[in-house]
Amino acid sequence: MPKIIQLEQHVADLIAAGEVVERPSSVVKELIENSIDSGAGIITVEISSGGMTYIRITDNGCGIAPGDAKTAFFRHATSKLHNAEGLEAIDTLGFRGEALAAIAAVSRVELMTREVNSAEGISLTLEAGEVIDMSPVGCPEGTTIIVRDLFFNTPARLKFMKSDRAEASSIASVVLRAALSRPDVSIRFIRDGKTEYHTPGDSRIDSCVYSLLGREIEAGFLSAESSDENIAVEGYVSSPVSARGNRSYQFFFVNGRVIRSILLQTALEQAYKNTLPSGRFPSCVLFITTKTSNVDVNVHPAKTEVKFISDKQVFDGVYYAALGALNKGQTINDKGQIGDRLKRQESMAGSQWLSEGGSSGKQKVESGSSRGMWKVESRKLGDGESNNGFRTMQADEFRGSYVSEPQKAFNFPLSACEASEASRIIGEALNVYIIIEKDNSVWFIDKHAAHERILFDSLKSGNYTPMSESLLTPVICRLGHEDAVVLLENAGFLESLGFSVESFGEDSVAVRHIPADIDIGDTESVLSDLCPQLRRSGVAETAGRDSIYKTIACKAAIKAGKSSEKRELETLVDRVMSGEISQCPHGRPVAFELKKNVLDKGFGRV
Repeated sequence: MPKIIQLEQHVADLIAAGEVVERPSSVVKELIENSIDSGAGIITVEISSGGMTYIRITDNGCGIAPGDAKTAFFRHATSKLHNAEGLEAIDTLGFRGEALAAIAAVSRVELMTREVNSAEGISLTLEAGEVIDMSPVGCPEGTTIIVRDLFFNTPARLKFMKSDRAEASSIASVVLRAALSRPDVSIRFIRDGKTEYHTPGDSRIDSCVYSLLGREIEAGFLSAESSDENIAVEGYVSSPVSARGNRSYQFFFVNGRVIRSILLQTALEQAYKNTLPSGRFPSCVLFITTKTSNVDVNVHPAKTEVKFISDKQVFDGVYYAALGALNKGQTINDKGQIGDRLKRQESMAGSQWLSEGGSSGKQKVESGSSRGMWKVESRKLGDGESNNGFRTMQADEFRGSYVSEPQKAFNFPLSACEASEASRIIGEALNVYIIIEKDNSVWFIDKHAAHERILFDSLKSGNYTPMSESLLTPVICRLGHEDAVVLLENAGFLESLGFSVESFGEDSVAVRHIPADIDIGDTESVLSDLCPQLRRSGVAETAGRDSIYKTIACKAAIKAGKSSEKRELETLVDRVMSGEISQCPHGRPVAFELKKNVLDKGFGRV
């Protein structure tokens, strides 16, 4: 066995830093939390080059005493926790005492800080955790920390950083969540010299939502509220008509802390059961307030997950708050004061609360959605004429498939195909299944599954030529900072599928072309479905591409429940009955056979 040794201090510090500082957004998160804990009412976050070369956080908080400035960069040094008992009731965002030490270990740091009412402040310069200079300085009350050249001394970490755009997007998401969590604090985010957003800090949730998420999101929110003696929930949830294609606009805060929680997510979405179609998700900005002793925030290195003493109480609080909002149909209003959060103390016991929540009022929601309003420009190109690399499909260009509506056709990769002479199409059942008589059997074909397989095989073959519709007015998809970046970074691959995407602000993309088989109204949901797959495995791996192809094929395939023309049915029957396809991309059968002798037996003919 190799000899056991104790690591040198600087190596141990680098390992510890890796637990806290994963990327530039980790630095921003820790420093913003420190600023909030210092009592700051104004916080400014500035970054350059995705935060890799420059991060500056300025606040007007209480500042650091000159004698404590150097100590603040020691490991396990904190002013927020003094003994083990304090872990049972943590009421600050930062408490581990490792953030500054971890950040300083992998960067060059400058600190300027002055306590309130002090005559002068202190300046501290560190490199790789070592103090280079310390001297008095004149500076405003509060604290300014500048972090330069992140991971300059850990090249192994540096090579795993993403593009500047992706890292800046991650920082933007962190700042946005922090700003939403504290409507009473004015937070400004400046990226490469440009102000991305700026909250007023007026303690109103609604004005904070408007500043950060925009008018369209705010207009679709409903006021949500519930409380009992153990927990209070307040905030906003989206109306059903404002549901989105992903969960990127679900924000949960527990005692002011930004968290991720499957429990809360499930509680929210359970309230929308039987209200939203598959693939659509509610948005929310919900503040959960409970006793600090009822929640353990010390279960995750980044403090983004928590554990509750009673999951059921928390689940019910979020569930009934959302359900009550949906039943009442209230729009966002002036009840945004944080101070009102704990005023309403009413029973949530069973049916009485639900009946109260279910009374009253018409829903008044101004939806900014433009689904179904986009116009399609589709014209036949002249010889050699290009349309951004796409060929716009026309009805008269497409042989072998029936065009059931103007400017729209199903994209079958056809040869000249006819239904087999030996089989006879009887018709459709339930607008889902094609019924065929062949020899001594009756066959049933799932037309969606069959078409889905045809499209998937075409995409996977590498011979797919996208047939795109050019949109006269682009579809604007607001997907969130990180999803927007993922799509833009994979714009070339999306173009090979028939999509043309462009940047439209920091959290949105403009879609100017879509595959001809995709309904315009499905554009945002399709791209939303692709984002997690692109983040998880990208397009380099075969498995990643296959997953993306399955999504595209499923969305583009003939929809079950819609009637089809005879030519469409013949095409599918020919491909299935020839044995070319037998399963959909997900492994389900596309057809099954009911033999004559089974029918005869059922009717007592044998």
